[in-house]
Amino acid sequence: MEKVYLDNVATNPLHPEALDAMMPYLKEEFGNPLSIYPLGAKAKEAIENARASVASLINAKINEIIFTSNGAEANNFALRGIALAFQNKGKHIIISKVEHHSILNSARFLEKSGFAVTYLPVDKYGIVDPITVHKAITKETILISIIHASPEVGTIEPITEIAKIAKQNSIIFHTDAVASAGNIPIDVQKLGVDLLSLSAHQFYGPKGVGALYIKEGIRIVPLIYGGIQEGGRRAGTENVPAIVGMGKAAELAKTYMDNRINHIKPLRDKLIENILKIDNVYLTGHLEHRLPGHASFVVEYIEGEAMLLLLVNKGIYSASGSACSSKALKASPVLLSLGIPVHLAQGSIVFTLGEKTTEEEINYLINTFPNIITRLREISPYTKGWEGMGNSTCIAKK
Repeated sequence: MEKVYLDNVATNPLHPEALDAMMPYLKEEFGNPLSIYPLGAKAKEAIENARASVASLINAKINEIIFTSNGAEANNFALRGIALAFQNKGKHIIISKVEHHSILNSARFLEKSGFAVTYLPVDKYGIVDPITVHKAITKETILISIIHASPEVGTIEPITEIAKIAKQNSIIFHTDAVASAGNIPIDVQKLGVDLLSLSAHQFYGPKGVGALYIKEGIRIVPLIYGGIQEGGRRAGTENVPAIVGMGKAAELAKTYMDNRINHIKPLRDKLIENILKIDNVYLTGHLEHRLPGHASFVVEYIEGEAMLLLLVNKGIYSASGSACSSKALKASPVLLSLGIPVHLAQGSIVFTLGEKTTEEEINYLINTFPNIITRLREISPYTKGWEGMGNSTCIAKK
């Protein structure tokens, strides 16, 4: 059986060079970076070298990078830290309906704490219209946070245009670039953002480490209190091996980004072209303004988890925007925000390619997937239409 990994948006394998860079700090170079003796100094130097590599990846200053435990922490840090730092100026925040849960749930927490949050709509491609951002601004607005690229539908947002609007109104602007940083070129100077979140495992670094870019001069309240690590903004003994791995992965991403994009984008286009030949299958997200390795679809008459299970039986690992609970099928809020009907949103399937994806693997998927669709439609109770079916239990569990 083939083993085809097409869920790179969930995580990527650790790059061998990143692992090699980490190994000394997992063994003999175990010092605490705060220690003044050579063992600690070596660890501190390694962290600062990694910080420089991450900063270089997004064209930031070295002192503008704060290491975190992951992208979710970076997002929490950005929203809650800025909200608390500027609450005396105003208590209104603007985000979109297609944000990651770490943004959405942080916003809901802030709502319970007395902040007002505006959730902006998107068009059928998942794009936030900058005009809606401008219209949502009030005298109380202190923060705008719009995702850079959607991990679910792949759409890349017009961040530069939105950042200009934020700047014109003296509002701090954050973008969640976890799905895009290290995978497409990002220049924080050209984007015009004040804060940007990224995560190492999205570009072949280790899990358990991320970073938040904070533009020099921006005030922010820490989430974690304790010691003086990360300039006093993020306390706790640093995860030196993981930070070193992130630094090496960032260095590799910058060096090989064009090669990676040139490799996976034609494969993605081939995949999209062939999958769309299947009847009643539709692309989600924007065809052109999307991540180079991202191909997402909705399939009519079929539930997403059923497709995942049969794909796994064929050795193909992918993802779905739908979630199968014990009694009810819940369609993805992101897909519903795009205006996709519930019956289509329940049939979500997402394939994301990586640097190791081969044309043979894409051909295998192209040849395998239509048969899976045919099989599932033969046994689906929905092939005569979804009208009147209600919120049915998951097909895959029958």
